[in-house]
Amino acid sequence: MTEPIRITRAAAKKPKPKDSELTFGTVFTDHMFVADFQEEKGWYDPRIEPYAPLSLDPATAVLHYGQSLFEGLKAFRGKDGRIRLFRPDKHAARINRTAERMCIPALDPEMVLKSWTPLVDLDRDWTPSAVGTSLYIRPTIIASEAFLGVRPAKEYLYYVIISPVGAYYPEGMAPVKIKVIDKYVRAVPGGLGGAK
Repeated sequence: MTEPIRITRAAAKKPKPKDSELTFGTVFTDHMFVADFQEEKGWYDPRIEPYAPLSLDPATAVLHYGQSLFEGLKAFRGKDGRIRLFRPDKHAARINRTAERMCIPALDPEMVLKSWTPLVDLDRDWTPSAVGTSLYIRPTIIASEAFLGVRPAKEYLYYVIISPVGAYYPEGMAPVKIKVIDKYVRAVPGGLGGAK
């Protein structure tokens, strides 16, 4: 995808929370990145638009077969005021490793990076600066074709939303309660444990 990214700015801005009030993943910025995929076109129409609900047909493949993936990375505001993404190239590579495993068409890694940086820059005022806070970036791909059948979809939606966040565990890492079960496993050889 070599198309320029179209930008449509939000008409109204949402109120921003104070750094001290941030939780994890409950507040979202004013904009989101979106691109589409069709088998005959490839990935196309990259755009940044106002954050809004997605409209999905009840037969959309992701709702029936779960063909989707997500990634997560953070941007931090340094003491100098600059915003830096943490290892974006590694996250872009992991998106495509997961896409291959989920039979989802790969994204151009350069386009992935270009989907994050202008979005973060546009909503830069949302990036908190207190210690322990960050701007969480959530890229997602879903099978958007409306069909029922056993095959990979022929249409996908790639979107990126961002959220100013506090600590994932507000009480800190201690004590974190876990439940250990030996009857069910998430990651096994040949399974999906390494894919998000």
